[in-house]
Amino acid sequence: MTTPDAQFYDLGGVRCAVTHVTTTLPTAPPQAPILYLHGWGVSSELMLPIAERMAKLGYPGIVPDFPGFGRSAVPPMGWSVHDYAQWVVALLDCLGTPTVNIFAHSFGARISLVLGAQQATHISKLALTGAAGIPPKRTGTPSLRLSLYKAVRAGLRSIGAGSLANRLAAWYSQRYGSADYLLTSGVMRETFLKVVNEDLTPFAKLVSRPTLLLWGEGDQDTPLWQGQLLEQLIPDAGLIIYKNGDHYAYLHHQNEVARTLDHFFKN
Repeated sequence: MTTPDAQFYDLGGVRCAVTHVTTTLPTAPPQAPILYLHGWGVSSELMLPIAERMAKLGYPGIVPDFPGFGRSAVPPMGWSVHDYAQWVVALLDCLGTPTVNIFAHSFGARISLVLGAQQATHISKLALTGAAGIPPKRTGTPSLRLSLYKAVRAGLRSIGAGSLANRLAAWYSQRYGSADYLLTSGVMRETFLKVVNEDLTPFAKLVSRPTLLLWGEGDQDTPLWQGQLLEQLIPDAGLIIYKNGDHYAYLHHQNEVARTLDHFFKN
């Protein structure tokens, strides 16, 4: 098994980096490639360790950097989850790989829910870990604060105080914005807002491929209740919980995850 340097592809005018992880292990029949989709704010580098373990078990790996991350160029405008899903389909078409298994983390799992609901012909099975896409439970105070902020901002703009409204928006974002939001700017901030504000529960209900959910019991980014809800929403889904695991449980339990994926994808 070797891990070559990334290859670059022009997909819709966006230069994208993709690492192909090959396997020398003979399998009968050959295993379908696994497409690895990374989380927000990181790159394909966090997927390579599990991709290399799966390659030792006979699974070729396709490990891209999403547009706007890693070595891939930024998209031309703010993208939604659906834009990224179409990009994945374009990548598979470009590679001449009609069907893959998918292993996706967090943001990558958002995209996978859309793919599983709308582009299932490209997918054999889905394995999602720390999957995002379920709206967080809002407590009274943050929800009230957000409503008040939006009302004041709209009021300022309605009376022509756009500059003051913009200063208020900047202050609010700095004070209450998430770390991921604050680390973005320009096109990627537009993308972030489009991505995080979409509720993907309707798509989870339409996923038509067998789905395995892998979750850290102590995940603070996508709490366990979200994984339990996805298990209920997705028609054919099972949930595995890693005790003492966090949002990156798949990295802390790589050997166990690899064995589980091998069994799931083969059966």
